[in-house]
Amino acid sequence: MKLSKVLLLMSVVVVLFQSCKGDDDVIINTPPADKLVITIQEQYETPPSRVSVFFKVDTDKGNPVAGLTQDDFTILEKGRNDDAPLLISADEAERAINDNQQLFRYNTILLLDLSGSVVNNSLEQTKEAANTFIDDIMANNTNSSTNIGVWWFDGADALHQLINFTDDATALHNAIDGINPGLSNDNSTDLFGAIIKASALAETKLIENQLQGILTAVSIICFTDGTDQAARYAKEDAYTAVDNASEGINFYSIGLGSEIDATVLNKIGKNSSVFADDTAALKDKFLEISGLIYDEANSYYLFEYCTPKRDGSGESELHIRVENDNREGEKITTFDATGFFEGVCQLF
Repeated sequence: MKLSKVLLLMSVVVVLFQSCKGDDDVIINTPPADKLVITIQEQYETPPSRVSVFFKVDTDKGNPVAGLTQDDFTILEKGRNDDAPLLISADEAERAINDNQQLFRYNTILLLDLSGSVVNNSLEQTKEAANTFIDDIMANNTNSSTNIGVWWFDGADALHQLINFTDDATALHNAIDGINPGLSNDNSTDLFGAIIKASALAETKLIENQLQGILTAVSIICFTDGTDQAARYAKEDAYTAVDNASEGINFYSIGLGSEIDATVLNKIGKNSSVFADDTAALKDKFLEISGLIYDEANSYYLFEYCTPKRDGSGESELHIRVENDNREGEKITTFDATGFFEGVCQLF
């Protein structure tokens, strides 16, 4: 037998031997875990020694990370006399991940297509799915103050308000239940106009909350069973409204039936788009989006601690490290301890 054939036979035997090894000997190549990205939204210092940082946590793929606790975070400081960041123990610096409802508000715009095709074919299923969406958002929200408002569109050059932003689930349900076939006077579909107007509404809400000293984000969830028929606005203008929206605005879309344009809905639902083949699947698709909204709303955290730094120590580095499910990330910022003194440091 030639040497090459012998070597080939030995290689086959080795491969077969490796494939027959026990589970303990099997090497499994797993994909690398996502990295975590901390984005600071707001930061401030309060005497006698409180440092407050409001931030968002996402994976490096842009997926929001909800449900983190104080144990997932490590705090380090680097003062002017330190060669490297030093771990700040809980004994030296009380810290807490706090309920941010006083500081942060998540606003959700539920945008419903009430054109003729929906009213005539799927109105009751749409109302049922919208009510389920409201229940799921309100029941599962834990870390922020969430308000929902409902608007609808048909073929008219207007965005119709069904109910303004509120956290009153009963009022939201009553508004949804009150939708009837006679509500719309135009059977056409002004989808692109609705997206442009909803984007402007979201921008206004951001500014309104900011003027009140409230940090905020907004999501727009657009439901439709078809395409833009009114042709009043160019689709490129709707795309531009979505693409140029402020960073704190997220867009989702829910499509129903076979007459939708998936390409369009993917563009106007840039954060996520889902599609229901028929009305039987509609409720599940609304729930799928509500799960994404939950993760988004609860990926914002208010972290506070009482620094041991005192007046005269100047500006110090603050290192926030997060580790969760074999994922990790770090954010480095600074704070100024000017005016800090000994005394009782109270966290929210």
